[in-house]
Amino acid sequence: MSRQGETAPCGVPFFIDTHSHFDAPEFDADRDGEHIRAVKAGVGIQIVPSVARNNFAAVAELCARYTGCLPAWGLHPMYVAVHTPDDLDALRARIGAQRPVAIGEIGLDLFVRKLDVAAQEHYYVEQLRIAREHDLPVLLHCRKSSDLLLKHLRRIRVPGGIVHAFNGSAQQAAEFIKLGFKLGFGGAFTWPRANHLRRLAVELPLAAIVLETDSPDIPPVWIGRGRNAPAELPRIAQTLADLRGITVDAVAEATTQNACDVLGLSSV
Repeated sequence: MSRQGETAPCGVPFFIDTHSHFDAPEFDADRDGEHIRAVKAGVGIQIVPSVARNNFAAVAELCARYTGCLPAWGLHPMYVAVHTPDDLDALRARIGAQRPVAIGEIGLDLFVRKLDVAAQEHYYVEQLRIAREHDLPVLLHCRKSSDLLLKHLRRIRVPGGIVHAFNGSAQQAAEFIKLGFKLGFGGAFTWPRANHLRRLAVELPLAAIVLETDSPDIPPVWIGRGRNAPAELPRIAQTLADLRGITVDAVAEATTQNACDVLGLSSV
């Protein structure tokens, strides 16, 4: 991959995409171009979480190839049917071989009813223990599961993390924040009818918010049902700025610092 043209222009705000599945096959045809487009837009860092043991290597290779892509290792709850106990040992080995910025994507999904909840809880709890062992934050998948996630977080304390695609209540947000978590906002709140998310985006402390795309998923309103990409993050930030009545530079500065703080990254 050519490095030419990967430097963001002077004066472009610096953004961190705290949740990007940039290894997904949807990017196989044009990943180089999308990376350049993201960097030119000011997205200097992408956190790329794994979802299962069988894509640890793909995430590692991607992060070695693309400047600013940083790995998180974890076993995703929606893939619980393919996880095995040995995968937890493989996760520990992967952490030993390459320390990630976080353990993720982990968590619980109570929206998809066919998923085994008890199995999800088992892998979630075990991965919280691994995060605690290695003093790492976690990236939480959270669909219809905030209270159950919080129950285990109060019992197994980890050094904070990010609640990916947060869509819970203000009260649940406050409980996550007390435990050292930031809340991820992306394309979902850009839709005009997303009244609850838009209200949270305005009313929650800016110090608690980080930005994400969840590329190639959760597209913003201007993409519709198309593929999301990390380069869309600045426009997502502009939407947040407009809702809060502040500048996009203020959003970039705050959310980037928030991400650095919770993920243990050097300030940029």
